[in-house]
Parts: sequence; C-alpha cells; structure tokens
Amino acid sequence: MNIAFFLVPKREVIYMPKNSTMRQALEKMEYHRYTAVPLIDEQGKYAGTITEGDLLWKMKNTPGLTFIDTEQVMIKDIPLRMSNTTVRVNTEMEGLLSLAIVQNFVPVVDDSDIFIGIIRRREIIEYYAKRSTEK
Repeated sequence: MNIAFFLVPKREVIYMPKNSTMRQALEKMEYHRYTAVPLIDEQGKYAGTITEGDLLWKMKNTPGLTFIDTEQVMIKDIPLRMSNTTVRVNTEMEGLLSLAIVQNFVPVVDDSDIFIGIIRRREIIEYYAKRSTEK
C-alpha cells in the first residue's frame, strides 16, 4: 500500500523553520505538547528534527544560559541528536516499518525533496496491527 493514504499533510504538521530561535521551539513544543518537531530550511526541505533533549543539552552545555537568553540562540546553532530518515511520497508502506522502530514520525518529501508532511508511528503500527488480525 502506498504511504500517501497515511500522510499528515504539511499544513497540519507542527514544524519549525530552521532559522527560528530556541525560545520559539521551546514555546511551540510546550504549547503542542510535542517532544520533537521537524525542521524545514528556507527552500522548504526537511532539515532535521529538534527534540526536547537537544534543547536540554544546549541549556546544560551553555553556562549562564537563561530562558530569556534563548531568544538569542538560533535552532541552526543547536546540535541535533537525530535526523529522521525521509521517504518519498511514492514509497510503499513496507518500507516504513524499520524506520518506525527508531523514529516517532517519518518525514515525507516529494520528487524535489520538498517536505510535504509526515507519517506518524501510530499510523504505521495501526496498519500492521490491522493486517495481522486479517490473516
């Protein structure tokens, strides 16, 4: 089955431009209660994933950094622990299972590598659970 059926389109995805500040990321993640969000570059391409852990490590490893100072720290200057592997929109569902083991979501790109949305781990698990009960 093609993954397009499971795609959460970009307009419904919480993501951050890579040129955002650390404070913007903290506030957006807190508001939406997410532990990780995709990053998008100026051309609309997937540029990585920022996690709570990345933000915490930045705080820990930057002496004197306060919440107010996070307005001056750019996301692009924060080391990222992970970069979720992307898939193309024409990928088959079977290609996602191994990614779902290590990623909360799989970023989906078009043929020009433009970010078009995500497939959440939940949809992948539900798909395989349903298939296993049908056999």
